[in-house]
Amino acid sequence: MHIALIGFGSIGRELHARFADTEGMTLSALTRSPITDAPPELRQVHSLNALLEGRPDLVVECAGQGAVREFGATVLNSGTPLLIASVGALADPTLERDLHTAAKAGRAQLILPSGAIGGLDLLRAVSAEGDTTVSYIGTKPPAAWKGTAAEDRVDLDTLEQPSEFFSGWGREAVSIFPKNANVVAALALAGPGFERVKVSLVADPSVSGNIHSYQVTSPACSYEMKIIGAPSSGNAKTSLTTVLSIADEIRRFARLS
Repeated sequence: MHIALIGFGSIGRELHARFADTEGMTLSALTRSPITDAPPELRQVHSLNALLEGRPDLVVECAGQGAVREFGATVLNSGTPLLIASVGALADPTLERDLHTAAKAGRAQLILPSGAIGGLDLLRAVSAEGDTTVSYIGTKPPAAWKGTAAEDRVDLDTLEQPSEFFSGWGREAVSIFPKNANVVAALALAGPGFERVKVSLVADPSVSGNIHSYQVTSPACSYEMKIIGAPSSGNAKTSLTTVLSIADEIRRFARLS
């Protein structure tokens, strides 16, 4: 089985480390330019055409929302299954529609991992009955919010107490914090939609990991989940559970293929 990665940042490297020695599996990566410190056995290509010419069994996007917009529909139209790490991109309803249309036209599977969050199976089930709401709180150490719009809302360097710097609805959260709000998108897509997911984002100097907690209210049931996850080794903004979720989807795909 051949897995083609779009991007080779922290997620790509983590995935390569987990699958490089797997018998019967090869990996390649689409990169903008040659990555000099990439593993020597990794085949690097610099265009989507070259990536698809390798006839991958599965393409895994792990390069951000821009990569989903640029490459997603073309991959699916080619008949190649696509796993999207940056599910926040689907907050754009036009892009979501285009991807599903391309998947149908290419008869290709579009795979959306649960990422850093869990319990989406139950959320999908109860949301099908309607009248479901989700309240999500995302808490990370200040350093994990560096390089995001949080820097314009709170002084991350001098923070001594937890500070909520965003409160709003799902679509706005994903738009303003595209690198940190994939969990919000996963909840919205599995559940009641972006307009019914209430979001609070918090910087807390007392925590060392990424904390995702959410509450679901529906006529069928109400429940709460809280996940305290370690950050990935290469990027504090990304939870290790995100990498593990993608890896699990790859293994599942391999078993079913």
